[in-house]
Amino acid sequence: MNKTVVMVASGVAAYMTLTATAYAGDLVWARDGDIDSLDPHRATSTLSRQLWYQVYDSLLEFDEQGQPVPNLAKDWTVSDDGTEIVFTLHEGIKCHDGSAFDTNDVKWTADRAIFSDNPSLTKASWGPVTAVEKVDDLTVKFTLSKPFGAFVPFMADQFTSMLCDSNKDHDDFGVASAIGTGPWKFESWTKGSQIVLTANPDYQNFGRPVDNPGKPYADRLIVRTMPEAQTRVAGLQTGELQIIVPPIQEVEALQANPDVEMHIAESTGQNMFLQFSAHRPPFNDAKARQAVSYAIDKDLALDIVFGGLVVRERCPVSVGVFGHDENFCDKYDQDYDPQKARELLAELGYGPDNPMQIVMATWTGDSREKVLQVFQNQLKQVGIEASIEVMDIGTLNARVTTENNKKEGPGFINLMGWTWFDPDVLYLLWHSPGAYEGYTHPDLDELLDRTRTTVDADERREVVQQVFEHLLVNAVHVPIYTPGWLWMYAVTSKAPGFTIGPFNRPLFNAVKF
Repeated sequence: MNKTVVMVASGVAAYMTLTATAYAGDLVWARDGDIDSLDPHRATSTLSRQLWYQVYDSLLEFDEQGQPVPNLAKDWTVSDDGTEIVFTLHEGIKCHDGSAFDTNDVKWTADRAIFSDNPSLTKASWGPVTAVEKVDDLTVKFTLSKPFGAFVPFMADQFTSMLCDSNKDHDDFGVASAIGTGPWKFESWTKGSQIVLTANPDYQNFGRPVDNPGKPYADRLIVRTMPEAQTRVAGLQTGELQIIVPPIQEVEALQANPDVEMHIAESTGQNMFLQFSAHRPPFNDAKARQAVSYAIDKDLALDIVFGGLVVRERCPVSVGVFGHDENFCDKYDQDYDPQKARELLAELGYGPDNPMQIVMATWTGDSREKVLQVFQNQLKQVGIEASIEVMDIGTLNARVTTENNKKEGPGFINLMGWTWFDPDVLYLLWHSPGAYEGYTHPDLDELLDRTRTTVDADERREVVQQVFEHLLVNAVHVPIYTPGWLWMYAVTSKAPGFTIGPFNRPLFNAVKF
């Protein structure tokens, strides 16, 4: 058997269609970390989002091209002024506890996310919703104070997972209980060890891009936390595990293994980029930021570290996201030019006798530290002395905000990653005060406001690309690469049917083992 590499950019893997009788059994999926919460309003990590996708469904779903299509809602309408969106639900949907899923559940979910005393961490992404009204058991209306171009696609995201309102009767919701309508029912969570899900016998697949209209073929999906990469690889080889997140250094060997299928998600929405502490010297000056961007050979670094497993990203959003255009972005970013970097540094007073002192930081895993090590050597060649710090993602997020509020200290750069399905991610990052209280600008704020209120697709694309231009020319958001992180899956050939949906959503519904 030849090695099989399945490149999945648009949802459904095209390598086979499965029609054979289902096999009973457990699927074991091993990852390098655990979830933060079973509650979609209380976390933002990819590890959590991928788990929520198994337990919950959203009103809409993304198709193979990453466009919103019906799911729990069989259709929707948007008023002419863009301020009223009405969803009509399918009949006969059941929650995991056997209760009927209807607009009471939709209203409870949205009210909790937007209007409660402890709203969703992604409340801002719901947009200017002023009311959620139950029209009847199958019809619900969202009212907005002004048009919001990202609202409809957001209804297909895991952050808008629909929660059955019976969750309110469980004080341990999010920790030891979770009731949704998704293909897998929550059974147990042993923190730091494993999550056990069982197949939902009542599941109806209305929108997911997978070749199974109903209940998953396997009996259980067990999600194990295994930080040690070699332990995951060994478990796949012995048959203890069926799906793993593979370590990058083992990918070539796994691709050559006839008993393993490597799946690589291309359209993830994940964007790895550099951002700077822009409120103090040296990076309060665009020349300093531009000098760093000119000094690093991004293509060489990616080739050294990843060897073709990622691609250079030139835009502030990744391929597959609305507005993305590599040719447009290439006109405004900084290509490798160490001489230009030296000239800019000299204008700022830096040189061989006065090197710029900076700190570069990122979070653990996926060889990100090695990328910074390559950058470190390249920066040294133009007169920038950089130290490297690596920490967990929670600590990094807090550190970035702290650095952005410090008035003195060495320059600070971080290699950060965000994933999103829409350019509204740039509003979250860069509209005052910004996700990390970093760079802001009134002209940028005005453009970002327009990306939200402009509904016409062509007009919105033009404004989005004006945002790109501002961020790239000023080297505020320096794109490095995509797909990003947790984008590869090694699957035993004895468990065919695994696919990846748009924006890196693993689909186990059709896996047979």
